Amino acid sequence: MKKLVSYTPILFLVFLILGIMLQFYQSIWKYSFPIFFLILVVTIFVLFILKLKSLKVWFSIIVAFVFILIGIAAVFIQNPKNYSNYYFKNYQPNETIVITIHQILKPGNYYTKYIAKVTQVNNIKTTGNVLVNIKKDSGSFPLKVNQQFILKPEFKELIPPLNPHQFNYKEYLAKQHIYHQLFLNNSELKQVDNASFSLIGLSASVRNNIQQSLQKHNFSKDEYAVINALLLGQRQEISKELLDDYTNAGAIHILAISGLHIGIILLLLSYLLKPLEKLPKGILIKTLSIILLLWSFAFIAGLSASVVRAVTMFTFIAIGQSFKRKKVIEFSLVSSLFFLLLINPLFLFDVGFQLSYLAVFGIVWTQPLLYNLWNTKNFLLDKLWRLLTVSVAAQAGILPISLYYFHQFPSLFILSNLVIIPFLGGILLFGIIIIFLALLNILPQFLADGYQFIISLMNSFVGWISHQESFLLQEISMSLLAMFFWYVVIVLFFQVWIHKSTKRIFYFLGTVVLLQGVYLFEKFERENKKEFLVFHKSRNSIIGIRKGKELQIYNSKDTIINEKLFQSYRIGENVNTVVIDSTFNYTTFKNKQLLIIDSLGIYQLNKLQNSIIILQHNPKINLNRLIATIQPQQIIADGSNYKSYINKWQETSYKQKTPFWYTGQNGVFIIK
Repeated sequence: MKKLVSYTPILFLVFLILGIMLQFYQSIWKYSFPIFFLILVVTIFVLFILKLKSLKVWFSIIVAFVFILIGIAAVFIQNPKNYSNYYFKNYQPNETIVITIHQILKPGNYYTKYIAKVTQVNNIKTTGNVLVNIKKDSGSFPLKVNQQFILKPEFKELIPPLNPHQFNYKEYLAKQHIYHQLFLNNSELKQVDNASFSLIGLSASVRNNIQQSLQKHNFSKDEYAVINALLLGQRQEISKELLDDYTNAGAIHILAISGLHIGIILLLLSYLLKPLEKLPKGILIKTLSIILLLWSFAFIAGLSASVVRAVTMFTFIAIGQSFKRKKVIEFSLVSSLFFLLLINPLFLFDVGFQLSYLAVFGIVWTQPLLYNLWNTKNFLLDKLWRLLTVSVAAQAGILPISLYYFHQFPSLFILSNLVIIPFLGGILLFGIIIIFLALLNILPQFLADGYQFIISLMNSFVGWISHQESFLLQEISMSLLAMFFWYVVIVLFFQVWIHKSTKRIFYFLGTVVLLQGVYLFEKFERENKKEFLVFHKSRNSIIGIRKGKELQIYNSKDTIINEKLFQSYRIGENVNTVVIDSTFNYTTFKNKQLLIIDSLGIYQLNKLQNSIIILQHNPKINLNRLIATIQPQQIIADGSNYKSYINKWQETSYKQKTPFWYTGQNGVFIIK
């Protein structure tokens, strides 16, 4: 660990990450590129002077500043909003644009989804990506990568989550520099010539040929979907049920081409190409061959961000292994991480990116310690023990962050990994052979049937694991601060394990105390928190009153407790939810009077002053008279009201200068 910390790129990496986070969250750099380059030139000149005068402390400070500046610049340069040819800066309503399909996403219930580049607005060449939603109907047809279309669209803002702790798709897309979306019918798209040559387009064309070749061999739906994901990096056709099975079994990483797959392919290639080392400059030839084959696999798998990241990581590892030095894997990982963040700084916020690197670092640092706990001369037991320690080490690397993001722990992950991973190399190799033979139109049906049987067995086993519900720990709350301290505790624990010393033990125990302090502080806040909430749900009225560790939900439907809406709140706030099968028309909260007017439109006016009005289920009321009589502090309309009523109330409130809040637009209304 000491050697790794003293490794210069890791220090640069820390400051680079700091710069990336500053620019992404605070947007501290808003000026032109010439000013940035001027600051950079001046800084380098100052470094040169400090170096000559041997002022080491100031030299180190300025070097740190330079890499923070590089992180800031990397985010600024990558953001298309900062360029004059950004499509939205050049667009006016009813103007014509040209889009090029860049990526095919998993379809929703009502729309097929794509990422498209806006290449032209009228006659102006533009840049920037947009989310395209194509309505599903009998006349719809799937779009292909590199197809170009001309249309007159209406750009819409991405919608943030309307209730607390729900997945923020708007923020997720913003981390890919996507800020708008289009809702279209196929009839609104007029195809023009396909875009000029691109690697992404060529990759999609090769992949389409492979898929068409495979479809001739009558693979069943689920097995074909898994083959598509496992070998071609396409998860769009995986059913929700199958995806849930792999998630609950702790084997979801099997379906996403990641470091696991590329690492296994690297091991296979290293073994198969080992005879090349006997040739003159054989190690160089072997390394170049491995890199070429890894990137060929990435090309076939669509050159998606996750695949490119994984192949880049293992390209650095392959190069590092050729030097045959100690700690080469750790140094290669840090170098690849630095390189990737320099190329695309927003990889830092990608969950898959974080999980991949943490899993590999977990294996590299902790697996040897776990493996040395037990030695056996039995070959089979030794291999099983090695695989078990690899699985546990990888889980140690990702456990806190996976609990933070996914809030569940599949305790049978060891069993699923012990059964699947030993055969995954063979499954991948067999699959590559199947693809190659299918492309040449010489794939025997019995081989296709055999491969389908293997995939079917894997799916069945994963399904069986996922249905052992008593072993799936769900709804585990983990805050960002607690996650951070858990990682510090894990790192210090293994440091104490490696080198026992009074100082290390003191640091470890001190961090444990700090972690306990975090939990005590969060418990205190949770028990003393009080909120009144008007949630948003279409065609429903849902009111919540939070009292410490309990959220009381007022709704006439007793099944509402099963809604994901409350599951998200329950986990995010670490509270219990209780459904109360009733409603009320009047209450007070934090010295505020709350009057609820439902479909009957009946309400009492006695002693109501400066109150908050909540409108539910389309009450037929004269809002002008109500405002004049009560003079409410604010008017709230929830998701149970017709849009026509809401528009009318909003207009009336605006004229009467009364604040109006619609949960379908503004999200949940909260009084704290």
